[in-house]
Amino acid sequence: MKAAVIGAGLAGCEAAWQLANRGIRVTLFEMKPKKLSPAHHNADFAELVCSNSLRSDQLANAVGLLKEEMRMLGSLILACADQTRVPAGGALAVDREGFSRLVTEKVRTHPLIEVRHEEMTAVPEHDNVIIATGPLTSEAFADSISKLTGSEYLHFFDAAAPLVTKESIDMENAFFAARYDRGTPDYINCPMTKEQYDAFYSALIGADTAELKAFEGGKVFEGCMPVEVMAKRGHDTLLFGPLKPVGLKNPKTGRDDCYAVVQLRQDNADASLYNIVGFQTHLKFGEQKRVFSMIPALKNAEFMRYGVMHRNTFLDSPRLLNCFYQLKTHPDIFFAGQITGVEGYVESASSGLAAGINMARRLAGMAMIEFNNITAIGALASYISDGSVASFQPMNVNFGIMQNLDARLKNKRERYEAISARALQAVRELLGELAYNH
Repeated sequence: MKAAVIGAGLAGCEAAWQLANRGIRVTLFEMKPKKLSPAHHNADFAELVCSNSLRSDQLANAVGLLKEEMRMLGSLILACADQTRVPAGGALAVDREGFSRLVTEKVRTHPLIEVRHEEMTAVPEHDNVIIATGPLTSEAFADSISKLTGSEYLHFFDAAAPLVTKESIDMENAFFAARYDRGTPDYINCPMTKEQYDAFYSALIGADTAELKAFEGGKVFEGCMPVEVMAKRGHDTLLFGPLKPVGLKNPKTGRDDCYAVVQLRQDNADASLYNIVGFQTHLKFGEQKRVFSMIPALKNAEFMRYGVMHRNTFLDSPRLLNCFYQLKTHPDIFFAGQITGVEGYVESASSGLAAGINMARRLAGMAMIEFNNITAIGALASYISDGSVASFQPMNVNFGIMQNLDARLKNKRERYEAISARALQAVRELLGELAYNH
């Protein structure tokens, strides 16, 4: 049995490792060092481009849980990260070069993995392929994916507004209503007085923005204007745009005299996450927390995803992929990594792990494993394949996309630790079925 993996980033290396450790002969295609993307700088695999931190290692944090699940399942990426870690408090940080060297060495010396340094310009016609070409997929290969999936299902930049948890919204300062009472009142409306808006506006136009990387360029923003850029066009611009109060009657007062209204739209089927409508932004994450929390209803908001705007090739995965990261129309083709809409290094590796495990099981004639959203691994797989998501955008792992507890715990840390304990027990129950020789 054999398979191909395209791309030797974190997702591709993890997928190849999981396949090979289950007896599948793997050909791993990587265009480096013959050709480097604008974001990469050396020839090693699994290069960490943006940061040397793999974020929290605590079980009260969703990414900490995700890492622990991956450790339990024999993740190559986590094993190498743990071996090359450097002090970083409660975070998992690594020696970037040492980490990439170790991943490269492990992959190259695996007896069932053959590495070919060549650029793939088209999706291979032979069976059993995992595509893990990342957010900077080459133009030629992106064209091939577009032809395979349909051009409307492939996006080339990421313009996402922040997401907050429903339970963190202060409903004393918010109300459900539809504009002009048309349709069902599905939006949560967050009103502001003139004084509140003036303070918010001043903070917004003075906030620090993230630095553009050289490969992103201004063209990223052509189709979608950041809220802070719109605000700088004039004090009242937002009042005729995303903060337009017209037609919204506050049921608590019976009047439609709100000066400004921020609207929140339900983002998932469980109604646990809400999108801040029209707030795509390039502000630094800390600035988003500071400025957007000035909206009275969001003063205690828990941000599950901050707004981002950057160059990012990704699939409209809910229309294309199932929960196994498998292409619905071509079941012998899987995708993994940021091209699927998972955001972040650890999340990318997680998708490679799940795709590798399930392709191996498929090739062996075994039933594939659905990691459901009790686990962090499964929550990501469920998110990228959930057709009920209002407007699909890449997502980091977070507790908001995981199944709620049956019991309600008011203390957030206790609640998250309980969700983590339940997830790790679910993974333990899978270990016998997924056992293999390392």
